[in-house]
Amino acid sequence: MAAINDVTDLEIRDGIAVLTLDSPPVNALSAPVRDGLYKGMQQAIADDNAAAVVLVCAGRTFIAGADITELGSGGPQGASLTDVQDMMESSPKPVVAAIHGTALGGGLETALCCHYRVGVPTALFGLPEVKLGLLPGAGGTQRLPRIVGPEMAVEMVGIGEPMGAEKALEVGLISEIIKGDLTEGAIAFAKKLVAENRPLVRVRDDDSKVAPARGKPEIIDNFRKAHARKNRGFLAPEYNIQCIEAAVELPFEEGLKREGELFRELLKGPQSAAQRYMFFAERQAAKIPDVPKDTSQIPVRKVGVIGAGTMGGGITMNFVNVGIPVTIIETAQEALDRGLAVVRRNYENSAKKGKLTQDEVERRMGLITPSLDMADLGDVDMVIEAVFENMDLKREIFTKLDTICKQGAILATNTSALDINEIAAVTKRPESVIGTHFFSPANVMKLVEVVRGDKTAKEVIATCMALGKKIDKIPVLAGVCHGFIGNRMLFGRRVQADKLILEGATPKRVDDVLYEFGLPMGPFAMSDLAGVDVGWNPKTSQGGSVRDRLCEAGRRGQKTNAGYYDYKEGDRTPVESDVALKIIRDFAAEKGYPQRDVSDQEILERCLFPMINEGAKILEEGIAIRASDIDVVWVYGYGWPVYRGGPMYWANSLGLDKVVARMEEFAKDDPEFWKPAGLLAKLAAEGGKFQ
Repeated sequence: MAAINDVTDLEIRDGIAVLTLDSPPVNALSAPVRDGLYKGMQQAIADDNAAAVVLVCAGRTFIAGADITELGSGGPQGASLTDVQDMMESSPKPVVAAIHGTALGGGLETALCCHYRVGVPTALFGLPEVKLGLLPGAGGTQRLPRIVGPEMAVEMVGIGEPMGAEKALEVGLISEIIKGDLTEGAIAFAKKLVAENRPLVRVRDDDSKVAPARGKPEIIDNFRKAHARKNRGFLAPEYNIQCIEAAVELPFEEGLKREGELFRELLKGPQSAAQRYMFFAERQAAKIPDVPKDTSQIPVRKVGVIGAGTMGGGITMNFVNVGIPVTIIETAQEALDRGLAVVRRNYENSAKKGKLTQDEVERRMGLITPSLDMADLGDVDMVIEAVFENMDLKREIFTKLDTICKQGAILATNTSALDINEIAAVTKRPESVIGTHFFSPANVMKLVEVVRGDKTAKEVIATCMALGKKIDKIPVLAGVCHGFIGNRMLFGRRVQADKLILEGATPKRVDDVLYEFGLPMGPFAMSDLAGVDVGWNPKTSQGGSVRDRLCEAGRRGQKTNAGYYDYKEGDRTPVESDVALKIIRDFAAEKGYPQRDVSDQEILERCLFPMINEGAKILEEGIAIRASDIDVVWVYGYGWPVYRGGPMYWANSLGLDKVVARMEEFAKDDPEFWKPAGLLAKLAAEGGKFQ
């Protein structure tokens, strides 16, 4: 075997040139990999002893994609990917890509320039660039529809989800599935190509799949319409769609030119920069400075969940989804039955959509053991309490768990705001107590805030962070304070939103501004959804706020078809309410608030700048390890638009000095509220950024 360079080898085996890449961890298309491919192909083509070329990768995967660290830098060095692709596509000898693991992004674009592709049964194929705010920039949007057709291609590039080997074989993306040794199977396939004198298939030259769609814009426009709501505010999905349209309507070279123009626009734009930042932020969140990577973990083979309500049922689903049995506890049979019925209904709905088989539904339900007796938690490795937010109740439950659960079991609470240390203090094992704050609906939302108490053991932290990943969540570590990271940052936003509607803005105007910014809903629509009366006590209410008066008038939110908005029976669409507006205006007049026209910009700044300021305090206090952790919480827990990179990243992009200057203007009316956090003031003065 001859070494081409440090990451590439070339070997002639039985008349076939085997070009092997070995660039851990994922054979990304770095400069050495591209150089190795280019020079290796040159040598293979020139070698008279080789009748064909097989491209194979060592390690756990085929080429997994581009080297993301090169994007937005000074540009790639050495041979370009286009050089490599041209070398493969124009080869006078058959070139076969032998794929295992994942062929994603630039990896699949490279494989599309080979004359044939084969893969193992577990291989995955995809163009996920849209998730980084980009589009395939190396011909992927032009070649893919020529193989799989424009309808499937627009889904692959517009959504970014990978395709399995069976489907890839069915649609012609690969020519054969190799069941045994991949390299040997690929060599045998290449020898067959040579023996049968099969043609050198250049994907770029085949228009048979795209020609029938020409002059039929509805074929691709149907996808655009179906995903319009989900893609609201994003540029990359639309640009990906336009590239597939170009593949259908334009000659290959012109389509390639259009792809390049749109790719460069996205690459230089703020959305992709923010999405690439979030890609790395998500991975950084797993790194905890004082909990080394090799910290021992507690085996979690069985879990207990206390509470079968919305949160408890959703949390239970997360564990049984990955095969971990759950004992779920309730205080009444009716509540237990109701909770299990909701879980089953969720699974049945997934089965109707083809996401699960009925056998899988039954298997998952079979992993759930319902009980009315907490004593049945004696053998679990971890228990998660998911009852409503009442400290006395939680302390009572943890006092019992301390006597029931085996030593070494993790005792977790799903509290969204309460003091973990106070809960831990009622046990004789505070080192085993931790917060696992799931977000609603817990079986859908990706975030879990892992909250470490003052005495939480490192092994418990490491276990919960790893377990979060296992159940397909994104775990972020937080310290103890009221509201932790996410909810704590909401409080100030709500204060200002409530003031804005007293000063002349309507609830709809405030909500619309935040919705247009990219958030899923504004504070008043959210309040109606959750229940205006959450935390409200009719016995102590004295009409001291707009919320009190809405609740006193029976306007409790969507559940009563009236809150800050009106709702029609069975319809959750908010409609501006004259009744609610009168309650707001009467309260404002009573409290002496003059009415004025509040600009959209002021609404946005007064709602979001308090979040930035609170985020700075969270960093100062060490509640969050890094600013990017705060951004991960807000993107995955609250729907902050990923193309804006999270609140702390957004603040950096605005300029912290400009944020502070605007806060100082608002401080003329409320100096205490708008006082900048020490860290924010310091960074603004120094021209620094949140890190």
